[in-house]
Amino acid sequence: MKKPYVIVNCASSIDGKIALPGKKPLKISNEEDMARVHKLRNECDAVLVGIETVLADNPKLIVKEKYVGKVRQPLRIVLDTFFRTPEDAEVMKPYAKTLIVTATKEEKIGNVEIIKCGNGKVDIKKLMEILYERGIKKLMVEGGATVIWEFLKNNLVDEMNVFFSPIIIGGDAPSIADGEGAKKENEIINMRIEKIERIGNGYLIKLIPQQRQ
Repeated sequence: MKKPYVIVNCASSIDGKIALPGKKPLKISNEEDMARVHKLRNECDAVLVGIETVLADNPKLIVKEKYVGKVRQPLRIVLDTFFRTPEDAEVMKPYAKTLIVTATKEEKIGNVEIIKCGNGKVDIKKLMEILYERGIKKLMVEGGATVIWEFLKNNLVDEMNVFFSPIIIGGDAPSIADGEGAKKENEIINMRIEKIERIGNGYLIKLIPQQRQ
């Protein structure tokens, strides 16, 4: 299977939470890590999130000039099975091109392209092949938690970068990877720690998933 090189990137509390309870957004990265994230976006051909991230955070998913010398905006990709992306969402605005992946419709609206990939649910394996054919060789996945789990579960992740901030959120807040999760020991995803780096008041851990059979 030909697919882009997939990098999952997220910021987490030390107890593994990526937002407040109820998916309320919370800035977890420090300024040094934000600079790293924007440099990484600039190196990638596309950046991907799920519809829940769009609805909760309304991100622009662009590279900010303050962090990068020569900006090259990646394609913004939203996994949105039933096309719930609001018309006034930041990803619909012409800061960069946007690809919305659904299981229901296809359309072209200005800088936004909507494609159907899958029935009842977006088929992310098929999507990876489509993206590769379109010239997307390096893909950054920024979440949310269910999307990250789907990529890990389907053996699509090549590396995972997690910035851990020295805070504890607790409760039923979203974790790094949610979804249905592992039900049996042989479904657990093993990771190899490739690198640990101090960034400001936190730590960046680079992980390599160990592919399951």
